[in-house]
Amino acid sequence: MTFDQNEHRDENHHDDPHANDAAPYGGGDPYADYRITDLPFTGLVDLADRRLGAGVIAANDEFFAQRENLLVRERAVFDPERFGHKGKVMDGWETRRRRGADAAHPFPAPGEHDWALIRLGAPGVIRGIVVDTAHFRGNYPQRVSIQATAVEGSPGPAELLADDVKWEEIVPPTPVRGHAANGFEITDGRRFTHIRLCQHPDGGIARLRVHGEVLPDPSWLATLGTFDLLSVLNGGSYEDASDRFYSSPTQIILPGTSRKMDDGWENRRRRVRDTNDWVRFRLPAQGAVRAVEIDTAYLKGNAAGWIALHGRDGGTGEWFEIIPRTRLQPDTPHRFPLSAPAIVTHVRLDAFPDGGVARMRLHGSLTESGAADLTRRHREAGA
Repeated sequence: MTFDQNEHRDENHHDDPHANDAAPYGGGDPYADYRITDLPFTGLVDLADRRLGAGVIAANDEFFAQRENLLVRERAVFDPERFGHKGKVMDGWETRRRRGADAAHPFPAPGEHDWALIRLGAPGVIRGIVVDTAHFRGNYPQRVSIQATAVEGSPGPAELLADDVKWEEIVPPTPVRGHAANGFEITDGRRFTHIRLCQHPDGGIARLRVHGEVLPDPSWLATLGTFDLLSVLNGGSYEDASDRFYSSPTQIILPGTSRKMDDGWENRRRRVRDTNDWVRFRLPAQGAVRAVEIDTAYLKGNAAGWIALHGRDGGTGEWFEIIPRTRLQPDTPHRFPLSAPAIVTHVRLDAFPDGGVARMRLHGSLTESGAADLTRRHREAGA
Protein backbone atom coordinates (compact mmCIF):
# COMPACT_ATOMS: atom_id res chain seq x y z
CA MET A 1 0.00 0.00 0.00
CA THR A 2 1.12 3.56 -0.61
CA PHE A 3 -0.10 6.99 0.16
CA ASP A 4 1.00 10.29 -1.25
CA GLN A 5 2.47 12.96 1.02
CA ASN A 6 1.73 15.96 -1.22
CA GLU A 7 -1.02 18.48 -0.76
CA HIS A 8 -3.19 20.34 -3.25
CA ARG A 9 -3.49 17.47 -5.73
CA ASP A 10 -5.21 18.19 -9.01
CA GLU A 11 -7.95 15.67 -8.26
CA ASN A 12 -9.30 18.43 -6.03
CA HIS A 13 -9.39 20.73 -9.05
CA HIS A 14 -11.08 18.66 -11.75
CA ASP A 15 -11.91 21.80 -13.70
CA ASP A 16 -8.30 23.04 -13.73
CA PRO A 17 -5.71 20.73 -15.32
CA HIS A 18 -2.97 23.21 -14.41
CA ALA A 19 -3.72 23.40 -10.69
CA ASN A 20 -0.39 21.73 -9.84
CA ASP A 21 1.74 23.98 -12.05
CA ALA A 22 4.36 26.18 -10.46
CA ALA A 23 4.58 29.83 -11.44
CA PRO A 24 6.86 30.60 -14.40
CA TYR A 25 10.41 31.40 -13.39
CA GLY A 26 10.52 35.08 -12.49
CA GLY A 27 14.23 35.58 -11.90
CA GLY A 28 16.43 35.41 -8.82
CA ASP A 29 16.82 32.26 -6.75
CA PRO A 30 15.04 29.47 -8.70
CA TYR A 31 14.49 27.55 -5.44
CA ALA A 32 12.72 30.46 -3.72
CA ASP A 33 9.28 29.03 -4.60
CA TYR A 34 10.27 25.34 -4.55
CA ARG A 35 7.60 23.30 -2.77
CA ILE A 36 8.54 20.67 -0.21
CA THR A 37 6.70 18.82 2.55
CA ASP A 38 7.93 17.00 5.63
CA LEU A 39 9.05 13.54 4.53
CA PRO A 40 10.27 11.59 7.58
CA PHE A 41 11.53 8.61 5.60
CA THR A 42 14.29 10.66 3.95
CA GLY A 43 16.53 9.87 6.92
CA LEU A 44 16.81 6.32 5.60
CA VAL A 45 19.47 5.28 3.11
CA ASP A 46 18.81 6.01 -0.56
CA LEU A 47 18.71 2.57 -2.19
CA ALA A 48 19.10 4.29 -5.57
CA ASP A 49 22.35 6.04 -4.63
CA ARG A 50 24.94 5.86 -7.41
CA ARG A 51 27.60 5.37 -4.75
CA LEU A 52 25.98 2.02 -3.93
CA GLY A 53 25.94 0.93 -7.59
CA ALA A 54 22.50 2.15 -8.65
CA GLY A 55 21.86 3.09 -12.26
CA VAL A 56 19.16 4.11 -14.72
CA ILE A 57 19.61 1.26 -17.15
CA ALA A 58 16.98 2.12 -19.78
CA ALA A 59 14.27 4.58 -20.76
CA ASN A 60 11.86 4.60 -23.67
CA ASP A 61 12.57 8.30 -24.39
CA GLU A 62 15.09 10.90 -23.21
CA PHE A 63 14.87 13.39 -26.06
CA PHE A 64 15.36 16.58 -24.05
CA ALA A 65 17.37 15.43 -21.03
CA GLN A 66 19.20 12.23 -20.14
CA ARG A 67 17.77 9.59 -17.84
CA GLU A 68 21.04 9.38 -15.85
CA ASN A 69 20.33 12.81 -14.34
CA LEU A 70 17.67 11.21 -12.14
CA LEU A 71 20.30 9.80 -9.76
CA VAL A 72 22.73 12.73 -9.61
CA ARG A 73 23.47 13.36 -5.91
CA GLU A 74 23.44 17.16 -6.04
CA ARG A 75 20.17 19.02 -6.34
CA ALA A 76 19.09 20.05 -9.83
CA VAL A 77 20.59 23.21 -11.34
CA PHE A 78 18.62 25.69 -13.43
CA ASP A 79 20.24 28.03 -15.98
CA PRO A 80 17.56 30.18 -17.64
CA GLU A 81 19.91 31.11 -20.50
CA ARG A 82 21.02 27.61 -21.45
CA PHE A 83 19.50 26.24 -24.65
CA GLY A 84 20.69 23.54 -27.05
CA HIS A 85 19.75 22.29 -30.49
CA LYS A 86 16.78 20.38 -29.02
CA GLY A 87 15.51 23.22 -26.84
CA LYS A 88 15.87 24.22 -23.19
CA VAL A 89 18.60 22.24 -21.41
CA MET A 90 17.16 20.81 -18.20
CA ASP A 91 18.93 19.04 -15.35
CA GLY A 92 16.77 15.94 -15.13
CA TRP A 93 15.06 13.31 -17.29
CA GLU A 94 12.74 14.89 -19.85
CA THR A 95 10.85 13.22 -22.69
CA ARG A 96 9.36 14.75 -25.81
CA ARG A 97 5.67 15.67 -25.97
CA ARG A 98 3.51 12.68 -26.82
CA ARG A 99 1.06 13.05 -29.70
CA GLY A 100 -2.06 11.20 -30.76
CA ALA A 101 -2.55 8.93 -33.74
CA ASP A 102 -3.82 11.57 -36.18
CA ALA A 103 -5.18 15.09 -36.54
CA ALA A 104 -8.58 13.97 -35.30
CA HIS A 105 -6.97 12.53 -32.15
CA PRO A 106 -4.12 14.92 -31.23
CA PHE A 107 -3.78 13.76 -27.61
CA PRO A 108 -2.08 10.47 -26.68
CA ALA A 109 -4.38 7.55 -25.98
CA PRO A 110 -5.22 6.81 -22.33
CA GLY A 111 -2.57 4.60 -20.79
CA GLU A 112 0.28 5.76 -23.01
CA HIS A 113 3.24 6.85 -20.92
CA ASP A 114 7.02 7.13 -20.71
CA TRP A 115 9.16 5.00 -18.43
CA ALA A 116 12.65 4.51 -16.99
CA LEU A 117 14.15 1.38 -15.41
CA ILE A 118 16.27 1.88 -12.29
CA ARG A 119 18.55 -0.73 -10.73
CA LEU A 120 18.77 -0.24 -6.99
CA GLY A 121 22.33 -0.08 -5.74
CA ALA A 122 21.37 -2.14 -2.70
CA PRO A 123 18.29 -4.40 -2.78
CA GLY A 124 15.99 -3.84 0.13
CA VAL A 125 12.62 -2.84 1.54
CA ILE A 126 11.42 0.51 0.17
CA ARG A 127 9.90 2.84 2.77
CA GLY A 128 9.51 6.04 0.78
CA ILE A 129 10.14 7.60 -2.63
CA VAL A 130 10.74 11.21 -3.63
CA VAL A 131 9.92 12.24 -7.20
CA ASP A 132 11.55 15.65 -7.48
CA THR A 133 10.26 17.92 -10.24
CA ALA A 134 12.57 20.85 -9.44
CA HIS A 135 12.51 23.47 -12.25
CA PHE A 136 9.92 21.53 -14.22
CA ARG A 137 7.23 24.12 -13.66
CA GLY A 138 4.83 23.51 -16.54
CA ASN A 139 6.49 20.52 -18.21
CA TYR A 140 6.32 17.98 -15.37
CA PRO A 141 4.25 14.78 -15.79
CA GLN A 142 0.54 15.00 -15.06
CA ARG A 143 0.84 11.79 -13.03
CA VAL A 144 3.51 9.31 -12.05
CA SER A 145 3.33 5.64 -11.16
CA ILE A 146 6.03 3.30 -9.86
CA GLN A 147 6.37 -0.46 -10.09
CA ALA A 148 8.98 -2.66 -8.42
CA THR A 149 10.33 -6.15 -8.92
CA ALA A 150 12.94 -8.53 -7.54
CA VAL A 151 15.22 -10.11 -10.12
CA GLU A 152 18.55 -11.41 -8.83
CA GLY A 153 21.84 -11.18 -10.68
CA SER A 154 22.54 -8.49 -13.25
CA PRO A 155 19.56 -8.49 -15.62
CA GLY A 156 19.46 -6.19 -18.62
CA PRO A 157 16.44 -4.24 -19.88
CA ALA A 158 15.21 -7.08 -22.11
CA GLU A 159 15.22 -9.52 -19.21
CA LEU A 160 13.42 -7.09 -16.90
CA LEU A 161 10.74 -6.35 -19.50
CA ALA A 162 10.13 -10.01 -20.33
CA ASP A 163 6.61 -11.33 -19.92
CA ASP A 164 7.56 -13.65 -17.06
CA VAL A 165 8.82 -10.84 -14.80
CA LYS A 166 6.22 -9.80 -12.25
CA TRP A 167 6.08 -6.09 -11.45
CA GLU A 168 4.26 -4.89 -8.33
CA GLU A 169 2.61 -1.47 -8.39
CA ILE A 170 3.83 0.36 -5.29
CA VAL A 171 2.62 3.82 -6.40
CA PRO A 172 -0.52 3.89 -8.55
CA PRO A 173 -0.92 6.68 -11.15
CA THR A 174 -0.97 9.76 -8.93
CA PRO A 175 -0.94 13.50 -9.69
CA VAL A 176 2.27 15.36 -8.84
CA ARG A 177 3.17 19.02 -8.53
CA GLY A 178 5.63 20.94 -10.65
CA HIS A 179 8.81 22.35 -9.09
CA ALA A 180 8.26 20.30 -5.94
CA ALA A 181 9.44 17.35 -3.88
CA ASN A 182 6.64 14.81 -4.34
CA GLY A 183 6.84 12.20 -1.60
CA PHE A 184 5.26 8.76 -1.41
CA GLU A 185 5.35 6.55 1.67
CA ILE A 186 5.58 2.85 0.80
CA THR A 187 4.20 0.17 3.12
CA ASP A 188 4.62 -2.90 0.90
CA GLY A 189 7.34 -4.54 3.03
CA ARG A 190 8.82 -6.77 0.32
CA ARG A 191 12.42 -6.80 -0.90
CA PHE A 192 13.00 -5.31 -4.38
CA THR A 193 15.97 -4.98 -6.72
CA HIS A 194 14.59 -2.73 -9.50
CA ILE A 195 11.91 -0.11 -9.98
CA ARG A 196 10.14 1.30 -13.04
CA LEU A 197 9.31 5.01 -12.93
CA CYS A 198 6.47 6.02 -15.27
CA GLN A 199 5.42 9.48 -16.44
CA HIS A 200 1.80 9.85 -17.54
CA PRO A 201 1.76 10.74 -20.34
CA ASP A 202 5.16 12.51 -20.64
CA GLY A 203 7.22 15.30 -19.10
CA GLY A 204 10.25 15.90 -16.94
CA ILE A 205 11.52 14.74 -13.55
CA ALA A 206 14.68 16.21 -12.00
CA ARG A 207 15.69 13.65 -9.37
CA LEU A 208 14.57 10.33 -7.89
CA ARG A 209 15.29 9.10 -4.37
CA VAL A 210 14.30 5.64 -3.12
CA HIS A 211 14.61 5.48 0.67
CA GLY A 212 14.51 2.24 2.59
CA GLU A 213 16.35 -0.50 4.43
CA VAL A 214 19.00 -2.66 2.79
CA LEU A 215 18.29 -6.38 3.05
CA PRO A 216 21.36 -8.27 1.75
CA ASP A 217 21.40 -11.80 0.40
CA PRO A 218 22.55 -13.99 3.32
CA SER A 219 24.00 -16.61 0.96
CA TRP A 220 26.29 -13.97 -0.58
CA LEU A 221 27.52 -12.84 2.85
CA ALA A 222 28.15 -16.46 3.83
CA THR A 223 30.20 -16.92 0.67
CA LEU A 224 32.29 -13.85 1.47
CA GLY A 225 33.06 -15.11 4.97
CA THR A 226 34.71 -12.01 6.41
CA PHE A 227 33.14 -8.72 5.27
CA ASP A 228 32.33 -5.22 6.49
CA LEU A 229 29.49 -5.79 8.96
CA LEU A 230 28.67 -2.08 9.01
CA SER A 231 28.57 -1.29 5.28
CA VAL A 232 25.28 -0.02 3.89
CA LEU A 233 25.68 -2.55 1.09
CA ASN A 234 25.71 -5.38 3.63
CA GLY A 235 22.74 -4.13 5.62
CA GLY A 236 24.37 -1.88 8.21
CA SER A 237 22.27 1.15 9.11
CA TYR A 238 22.52 4.46 10.94
CA GLU A 239 20.24 4.87 13.96
CA ASP A 240 20.97 8.17 15.71
CA ALA A 241 23.62 10.81 16.36
CA SER A 242 24.29 13.73 18.66
CA ASP A 243 24.82 16.14 15.76
CA ARG A 244 24.19 16.18 11.99
CA PHE A 245 24.99 19.84 11.37
CA TYR A 246 27.29 19.61 8.34
CA SER A 247 26.70 16.16 6.87
CA SER A 248 24.85 12.92 7.41
CA PRO A 249 26.37 10.23 9.66
CA THR A 250 25.02 7.66 7.17
CA GLN A 251 27.97 8.55 4.95
CA ILE A 252 30.39 6.94 7.42
CA ILE A 253 29.19 3.49 6.33
CA LEU A 254 29.10 4.07 2.56
CA PRO A 255 31.37 1.90 0.40
CA GLY A 256 34.66 3.23 -0.95
CA THR A 257 36.71 6.13 0.34
CA SER A 258 35.45 9.67 0.75
CA ARG A 259 36.11 12.05 -2.13
CA LYS A 260 35.93 15.40 -0.32
CA MET A 261 35.46 16.89 3.12
CA ASP A 262 31.66 16.68 3.22
CA ASP A 263 31.62 13.02 2.13
CA GLY A 264 31.60 11.77 5.72
CA TRP A 265 30.24 12.86 9.12
CA GLU A 266 31.17 16.30 10.42
CA ASN A 267 29.50 17.93 13.40
CA ARG A 268 29.54 21.54 14.56
CA ARG A 269 32.12 22.78 17.10
CA ARG A 270 31.24 21.60 20.60
CA ARG A 271 31.47 24.30 23.29
CA VAL A 272 30.16 22.50 26.39
CA ARG A 273 32.97 20.94 28.41
CA ASP A 274 32.80 17.31 29.55
CA THR A 275 30.49 16.38 26.65
CA ASN A 276 31.20 14.74 23.31
CA ASP A 277 29.60 13.82 20.01
CA TRP A 278 28.50 10.30 19.10
CA VAL A 279 26.84 8.26 16.38
CA ARG A 280 25.10 4.88 16.69
CA PHE A 281 24.74 2.13 14.09
CA ARG A 282 22.96 -1.21 13.78
CA LEU A 283 24.51 -4.26 12.10
CA PRO A 284 22.38 -6.36 9.71
CA ALA A 285 22.29 -9.06 12.40
CA GLN A 286 24.47 -10.27 15.27
CA GLY A 287 28.09 -10.36 14.17
CA ALA A 288 31.60 -11.10 15.40
CA VAL A 289 33.86 -8.08 14.79
CA ARG A 290 37.55 -8.90 14.40
CA ALA A 291 39.02 -5.61 13.17
CA VAL A 292 38.00 -1.97 12.83
CA GLU A 293 39.01 0.73 10.34
CA ILE A 294 38.41 4.42 10.96
CA ASP A 295 39.34 6.89 8.22
CA THR A 296 39.60 10.68 8.52
CA ALA A 297 40.27 11.33 4.80
CA TYR A 298 39.98 15.02 3.78
CA LEU A 299 39.30 16.03 7.39
CA LYS A 300 42.50 17.98 8.06
CA GLY A 301 41.70 20.70 10.60
CA ASN A 302 38.38 19.30 11.71
CA ALA A 303 38.92 15.58 12.33
CA ALA A 304 37.82 14.12 15.65
CA GLY A 305 40.62 14.52 18.20
CA TRP A 306 40.02 11.17 19.89
CA ILE A 307 37.51 8.37 19.36
CA ALA A 308 36.20 5.43 21.37
CA LEU A 309 34.09 2.54 20.11
CA HIS A 310 31.52 0.64 22.18
CA GLY A 311 29.23 -2.22 21.27
CA ARG A 312 26.24 -4.07 22.64
CA ASP A 313 24.45 -7.31 21.86
CA GLY A 314 20.72 -6.63 21.47
CA GLY A 315 18.69 -3.46 21.44
CA THR A 316 18.80 -3.06 25.22
CA GLY A 317 22.07 -4.78 26.08
CA GLU A 318 24.83 -3.19 28.13
CA TRP A 319 27.44 -1.16 26.24
CA PHE A 320 30.99 -2.49 26.46
CA GLU A 321 34.30 -1.13 25.24
CA ILE A 322 35.72 -2.31 21.90
CA ILE A 323 38.31 0.43 21.34
CA PRO A 324 39.34 2.67 24.27
CA ARG A 325 39.72 6.42 23.83
CA THR A 326 42.37 6.75 21.13
CA ARG A 327 44.03 9.69 19.39
CA LEU A 328 43.27 10.14 15.68
CA GLN A 329 45.43 11.72 13.01
CA PRO A 330 43.85 14.03 10.43
CA ASP A 331 43.40 12.82 6.83
CA THR A 332 44.59 9.32 7.77
CA PRO A 333 43.28 5.71 7.73
CA HIS A 334 43.53 3.95 11.11
CA ARG A 335 43.43 0.16 11.63
CA PHE A 336 42.57 -1.58 14.90
CA PRO A 337 42.88 -5.38 15.07
CA LEU A 338 40.95 -6.77 18.06
CA SER A 339 42.52 -9.26 20.45
CA ALA A 340 39.21 -11.17 20.62
CA PRO A 341 36.05 -10.96 18.48
CA ALA A 342 33.42 -8.52 19.73
CA ILE A 343 29.92 -10.04 19.51
CA VAL A 344 27.56 -7.14 18.76
CA THR A 345 24.36 -6.06 17.08
CA HIS A 346 24.95 -2.31 17.64
CA VAL A 347 27.98 -0.03 17.91
CA ARG A 348 28.46 3.54 19.12
CA LEU A 349 31.32 5.71 17.92
CA ASP A 350 32.23 8.56 20.30
CA ALA A 351 34.19 11.60 19.05
CA PHE A 352 36.06 13.70 21.64
CA PRO A 353 35.21 16.45 21.92
CA ASP A 354 33.83 16.83 18.38
CA GLY A 355 35.00 16.65 14.77
CA GLY A 356 34.64 14.50 11.70
CA VAL A 357 35.06 10.90 10.61
CA ALA A 358 34.99 9.96 6.93
CA ARG A 359 34.47 6.18 7.05
CA MET A 360 34.26 3.35 9.56
CA ARG A 361 34.40 -0.38 8.79
CA LEU A 362 33.85 -3.37 11.04
CA HIS A 363 35.49 -6.47 9.58
CA GLY A 364 34.06 -9.79 10.70
CA SER A 365 31.26 -12.25 10.00
CA LEU A 366 27.74 -13.06 11.15
CA THR A 367 27.39 -15.40 14.08
CA GLU A 368 25.34 -18.57 13.63
CA SER A 369 22.42 -16.83 15.34
CA GLY A 370 22.86 -13.68 13.24
CA ALA A 371 22.94 -15.65 9.97
CA ALA A 372 19.73 -17.47 10.92
CA ASP A 373 18.00 -14.18 11.79
CA LEU A 374 19.00 -12.54 8.49
CA THR A 375 17.90 -15.61 6.51
CA ARG A 376 14.48 -15.50 8.19
CA ARG A 377 14.00 -11.80 7.40
CA HIS A 378 15.16 -12.34 3.85
CA ARG A 379 12.61 -15.12 3.40
CA GLU A 380 9.77 -13.13 5.00
CA ALA A 381 10.45 -10.22 2.60
CA GLY A 382 9.65 -12.50 -0.31
CA ALA A 383 13.21 -12.90 -1.50
